[in-house]
Amino acid sequence: MGSEEIEEYQCSIGAPLIFTIVIAFQFLSRWLEDLKKRASKSDKEVQLRVEIKQLLKEASSLSQPSTFAQAAKLRRLAAAKEKELANYQELHGKEMKLSYDLYLKVLFISKVLTYVVLIFWFWRTPVATISQQLVQPFGKFLSWRTGGILNNNVMVGVIPWLIVSTRVSKFLSRFFK
Repeated sequence: MGSEEIEEYQCSIGAPLIFTIVIAFQFLSRWLEDLKKRASKSDKEVQLRVEIKQLLKEASSLSQPSTFAQAAKLRRLAAAKEKELANYQELHGKEMKLSYDLYLKVLFISKVLTYVVLIFWFWRTPVATISQQLVQPFGKFLSWRTGGILNNNVMVGVIPWLIVSTRVSKFLSRFFK
């Protein structure tokens, strides 16, 4: 295999490889964010919300002057339950935030390291080639650090490809949510 054949092979495999890696990171990040949101609602929290709602409903149904004391007692009990819920949410929220934030930080660090490796691997090597007519005003931006235009094809560099892949993967992860 000659130097040209290796470079052509890297070019043909580079764009799909980078796009797959970027989209995998994006979906993994979205999945962790969704897990973090779902984990914040526990059974105890839901039960306390139901109890508060029930107490306030009972208190509002007692509107006679003779039942004022009972309604006030139910409202105080609901206020106490709301305080308990707030305390529980604060403690549970801190635990959840610490655990999921650690996973998100590890994911971010691995994402940055992977991007750096990809940039060094494909530096000055075109990741893909696109017809010049398809990317007419953006040709120079897309061919940054790869040599420009060859045979009416724009040579796409790794950094512009990472930017485009990230934007597309964010759109796709929102679309498939």
